[in-house]
Amino acid sequence: MNKSTLLVPVLLITVGTGWLLTTLNVIPGIDWIWTLGLAGVGLMAFILSGVDKVTVVVGPFFVVASFLSILRQTGRMHLDVEVPVLVILSGVLMLAARHPAIRIPTWVDSKT
Repeated sequence: MNKSTLLVPVLLITVGTGWLLTTLNVIPGIDWIWTLGLAGVGLMAFILSGVDKVTVVVGPFFVVASFLSILRQTGRMHLDVEVPVLVILSGVLMLAARHPAIRIPTWVDSKT
């Protein structure tokens, strides 16, 4: 069975569950499309390209941005804290991507 066909059903179940929990006031109102979209972009980077110098930056950045978005939407973090945290995170991830053990993406490295 092709694992790529699992993405849409799992995404629908997750969005629907979040939406239902918000409607039933089990959890505070969160924009689930935005939040899961951020996380989805981060996870799709790894799924589509594997681990390389680009996905090591892009993947975790968007997953953390999704988590911080939940904190902001629930009043646990302010935007003026969220943005600097994301700027710092992007710098840390870019430094980590410089590690020689992390491969250059195949679309950049024409020698592969």
